[in-house]
Order: sequence, then structure tokens, then C-alpha cells
Amino acid sequence: MTTEPWWKESVVYQIYPRSFNDSNGDGIGDIPGIIEKLDYLSTLGVDVIWLSPIYDSPNDDNGYDIRNYQAIMHEFGTMADFDELLEKAHAKGLKIVMDLVVNHTSDEHAWFMEAKQSKNSPKRDYYIWREGRNGAQPNNWASNFSGPAWEYDEQTDMYYLHLFSKKQPDLNWENPELRQDVYKMMKWWLDKGVAGFRMDVINLISKDQSFPDGELAEGEVYASPMPMTANGPRIHEFLREMNEQVLSQYDILTVGEMPGVDVEEVKRYTAAERNELHMVFHFEHMGLGDGPEGKWSALSWKLTELKKIMSKWQYGLEQEGWNSLYWNNHDQPRVVSRFGDDKTYRERSAKMLATCLHGMKGTPYIYQGEEIGMTNVAFSSIAEYEDIESINWYNEKRKQGVPEEELLQSIHARGRDNARTPMQWDDTLHAGFTKGTPWLAVNPNYKEINVKQALEQPNSIFYYYKQLIALRKTEETLVHGAYGLLLPEDEAVYAYTRKFNEDVLLVVCNFTAEEQRRNFNAELGERQARVIVSNLEQEEAQLLDEVVLAPYEAFIYRLQSS
Repeated sequence: MTTEPWWKESVVYQIYPRSFNDSNGDGIGDIPGIIEKLDYLSTLGVDVIWLSPIYDSPNDDNGYDIRNYQAIMHEFGTMADFDELLEKAHAKGLKIVMDLVVNHTSDEHAWFMEAKQSKNSPKRDYYIWREGRNGAQPNNWASNFSGPAWEYDEQTDMYYLHLFSKKQPDLNWENPELRQDVYKMMKWWLDKGVAGFRMDVINLISKDQSFPDGELAEGEVYASPMPMTANGPRIHEFLREMNEQVLSQYDILTVGEMPGVDVEEVKRYTAAERNELHMVFHFEHMGLGDGPEGKWSALSWKLTELKKIMSKWQYGLEQEGWNSLYWNNHDQPRVVSRFGDDKTYRERSAKMLATCLHGMKGTPYIYQGEEIGMTNVAFSSIAEYEDIESINWYNEKRKQGVPEEELLQSIHARGRDNARTPMQWDDTLHAGFTKGTPWLAVNPNYKEINVKQALEQPNSIFYYYKQLIALRKTEETLVHGAYGLLLPEDEAVYAYTRKFNEDVLLVVCNFTAEEQRRNFNAELGERQARVIVSNLEQEEAQLLDEVVLAPYEAFIYRLQSS
């Protein structure tokens, strides 16, 4: 391999600790539970484990409301448990990346407890406070979790900003003392030996300080604050300062979660010479098919739209920056239910989607359970759901008279709990996740879809992921090769090339349940091809004049010299 940064050649596995593996029977996944499964992750072949937040938290938003950045949530274990995890992971060649949540804290964080004591508190300016306006909140911004983005504090007769839950007050990054305290905390974790950070909504930390009203859509009471909060006036200054004082001092991976970015913006965040971040999670492909109510009114989608989005980012970050490649995470529905067929062709379409993503240029991220083809869940009542975003939206819409059945259908398709149902380890009670009562019900299909079964079947989705991960260690072209889209107007087949020096790989994926026939000679010339990986049995040598694709078939070919 070339002497590129290690994170370009790595595959990352995201763990949502609450739902991964419960070691003590309290129904909640924990750090000792993760330690128990390190051999499993080693077998899969990933390089990096990204942990969703494990910090001390009252858990209003499943750990993204942090009470103490340098303590472990008691349900997850102790700092000694974390140190053991770090040591044992390192012994197996696995790096640990932490979730960094510094747009906001919990309202129970010591900084906020002190800040709200008085207007003269030394920590007052660690948060964003404003006077009310005409007896109401300072502006018309909405919270991302429904309702207003400002909460009235009776004690000081002012409002504080919360772009998410009212228990998640936004930090004031305009304050240099706050920034220094954040940097100290980051160094503390890096000095422990963590290998970097996934930064939660990091592009929201710089707000337009005039706090103008947003534009109201028809029928809205509160306006989206995104235009005034995403990619704000000082965001690049803040990130360069963070890089100079912290990130550049360590050999680590940094990835910023960034809603509301485009390719040109991400180039500025990730171009090497700008010294900010390595890569970004954007959401453009995750918004595919969103309707008037965003993800809650999802419409049908077209493969050409998906190809256009993915290709835009592949081409856009070809020379500057770097792509993060993902289908799933803790906030998104299961990809096999969304873009595949989670019934008849679940295994094959899950492998197809893996091929499509892992064939691209960038660092692939696998979300727990993706490697065994876990699916969305359809609970029958809102009472069975735990996600604050889904519950708030449901309650708001029920007040407006929207039928329950219609709301549940939307939550079944796009709600965040789809990703958060417990990991399905085996076919015993609660899928082997816990000996107690799970914090969130297990998907009822765990008897058919589980790790034990996947490990016993040589052709399982798990071993296919293992094969794709291994390919990135041996195929320079998969890591460094240029991307080239083929058949851009094709609504059934996603095909592209990867080229590095003289080597050419061809990735072909059938996104339909029908057989497809394609001739690639016009695009690639009359060349023979050798199979590198395929989700169906194939002859090793192939011709490109009539490629026959079974339903949801996918493969990567190496093209022989013409």
C-alpha cells in the first residue's frame, strides 16, 4: 500500500453501546459487553470501533446529553472498564474512536448548573442566553426535536438556546474560555489512547450572532434554524483552532457529522492544506425521497437520484478532501429495509448494498447489525418506542388529528429506533443481548437473523462483509482509485469503475428484483474480466458484451488489458 494516512485504508464499525451487548442482565448494553465481543469484531476484520457516547448522562437523548465528559455513564460501567476495553482492543489491533458532543451539553452539566445561578455567573457565557421578545422567545427558531428552540429560565428571566432537546442547552463557542475547556477535555481522552473523534453536529457550533428570525414554511409556528446555525460565520476558524491546538498533535481520525453541507463546503472542511477535519458525514443520500414533512413523509425514490448524489460526492472530493461511506448509523433506518428487499431477497440485497458502498472511494463505516442484515422493526404502539424525536413528532401530529396508523407507518419506515433495537446475537430469549428485560424490545425476527446463524453459514452476509473488508487491505485500487460512473440514466443497475495506475475494477449492482442484461463493451471496450468478489457464484472469467444480472446481484470485476 502507499504511505497514506491509516484512516484512508481502514474500515470503521460503529457500536451503539446501549444496544450492543449486556453483560450484567440489567437490559442495557455496556462496556464489559463490548469487551466480550472483541473477538467477533476481530473476526469481521474491521480496524476501528466508533463508540456512540458512553459519557455520564441523564439520558434524555440516549447519551447525547452529556453531564460529565470525563466520566462513564453508570449503566455502561466504569472508567476502569473503559481502560480495559482500550487495552484489550489495542492488543487485537483495534482502535477506538469516541463520539465528541460539543455543540451542547446536558442541562445537568456542572457548567450549566452554575451558568443558570445568576446573570453574573462565571460560567454564564458558556451557554447562549437572550432576553425574551414581546413576552415570547427571542426569535422564531424551532428545535430539531419539535417545538421552540428556546427555553425560558424563570430564575434569571432569560431564555437559553437548545437546537435539540430543552435538556441539551447549546454551548457558546464565541467564548474562548469555553473552547479551551473543550480542548483540554479532548486532549485528556487522546492522551488515554483513543484514536480520534466522530464529532456530533459539529458544523452547528458557530451561530449567526444576530439571531435573526427564520423563514416560516406554510403552517409552521417555528422556523428551521439551519440557515443561521449550519456552517456559521466562525466555523472554519473554530475548527482550525481545534486542529492547531489539539488534533494535529495526535495521529488520529476525525470525522464531522454535518447536516446541511454541500460538496464545496465539505472541501473546505476536509482539504488537507486547510487543517480542519479528515472527513464529514453529510446527509444528502439519507434525505433521498424525503417529502413535505422531511423524512416523515417519505416518497418513492429513483436509483438515478441515488447515483447522482453518490457520484457528486465521489467526483467532488476526488482531488480535495475524503469521503466517509455509510448506509446506516444510530439515526437512520436499516439500509436493507430502505434501499434493498428485506423480505424475499434480504441476504442478497444486503450483500449488493455492501458491494455498492465498499467499492467506492472513501472510508467505509459499518453500523452494528448491518453485517448480518438486520432490518427495520414495526412496533404496534408508540408506547414501545423510546426515541425522543419519534415520540415528540408523534405527539405533535396526534394533537393535529393525524391518524395513529399513518404516524406509525412513518415511524416504521424512518424512525431512529429501527437502528437501536438490540443486536441479535443468537436465537435465545431477547436474541442473546441480555438475560434481563431489554431497554428497547428486540426485533421479533431475531430467530431467523442473528450472529450465531451467520457465523455457521459460509455464505452469510457476515462473511461477505469480511471478504469486502479484507479486499481493502490487498486492493490499492479500492482505496485510491478514481471513481467513474457508468450508465448514469439506468434505473435498475448501478455500475462504476475504479481506476488506479493501469488497474481497472468494475463494480456492478442490480437494485431490482428482476433479471437485468447489460453490455459494457461500449463503455469499456471488448475486454475480459476476472471476478474479485460476487454475491452469487460466478465463473472466474467473464465477458462484458452480455452481463446477465440475477435479482439484486452484485460483483466487482478486474478488467484485463484490452
